[in-house]
Amino acid sequence: QVQLVESGGGLVQAGGSLRLSCAASGSISSIDVMGWYRQAPGKQRELVANVFSGGDTNYADSVKGRFTISRDSAKSTVYLQMNSLKSEDTAVYYCNAARTFLSYWGKGTLVTVSS
Repeated sequence: QVQLVESGGGLVQAGGSLRLSCAASGSISSIDVMGWYRQAPGKQRELVANVFSGGDTNYADSVKGRFTISRDSAKSTVYLQMNSLKSEDTAVYYCNAARTFLSYWGKGTLVTVSS
């Protein structure tokens, strides 16, 4: 089992920045990839960014150049630095950790960007 706890969400004005954190605990040595997803009201959950155990990263086109994902293996934490936030970034952001056949989710943290 893997437990994920997100933090860092909140209210920010358009153009501002936030940093989300996701602390992982449990059987984390088996995790292949960690990432962030988001779900806006009335929309499906979508991938924002992920980072693989080897260090490769992947971003949604909508956040490229604005968001940066990073992973601190020593602290078992993954971060999402969000800059130049837009109103369309408003969503609940969920941390995800995955390995073969299994996927774990945090409870989510709300990010609200006011225009």
